[in-house]
Amino acid sequence: MPDKRTHRGAHPEDADGFATPWHAAMRAAVADLSWLLSRAYATPSAVKLVGDRYGLSARQRTAVTRCACADDALAGRLHREIRFEDVRGRNVFIDGYNVLTTIEVALGGGWVLAARDTTFRDMASIHGSYRKVEETRPAIELLGRTLADAGVARTVLYLDQPVSNSGRLKAIIGEIIAARGWDWDVQIVPNPDAVLIAAPADAIVASADSVVMDGCPCWVNLAREVVTRHVSDANLINLQVG
Repeated sequence: MPDKRTHRGAHPEDADGFATPWHAAMRAAVADLSWLLSRAYATPSAVKLVGDRYGLSARQRTAVTRCACADDALAGRLHREIRFEDVRGRNVFIDGYNVLTTIEVALGGGWVLAARDTTFRDMASIHGSYRKVEETRPAIELLGRTLADAGVARTVLYLDQPVSNSGRLKAIIGEIIAARGWDWDVQIVPNPDAVLIAAPADAIVASADSVVMDGCPCWVNLAREVVTRHVSDANLINLQVG
């Protein structure tokens, strides 16, 4: 059956699974999972242990997994983070789907997760195909306005070649940046992660992908900045633990 969704909103299960009474248990689960990962427990077995302890559903376990990280990973990410106010005059390389999807989810009323490493993440999944939704253009506009207001020198946004409709998304972004006069370069590449990890030392990477954050020279918390500035009514679950 074709996907007819027009919003990047919440999953039907999330109204109950992500309701306020669950937040304390999910925060505790993030803390426990982070403790286990810091001691080199394998992720699948650690997630099962923690999920069973707190009686978490499959989607709750996914959320907890996306928000937890080992202590050494946390320290490394925070050490390489660039404050958003320091991007002025710098080049920013963006993990396109990673950043845009989180902004779309926030605009569409889906759940946004504040993770242990301070990033905002979401529960949306791009399984080989990207579908434009009503939040796509507003998300691009907010992203561009935030970067323009910050005085970024140049923006390079990368999209995944294996994901279908990347060409269509590139065309939409191209229309918007041409109308606004923003200096962006939108590229479709086979593996954005590899490109971002190998970014020049003078460029700042924007991504909440843990693999990219752990491998790139430095990064900025761009999705969080956009959502915090422009989406005051976002459905946010604070799973940021010490």
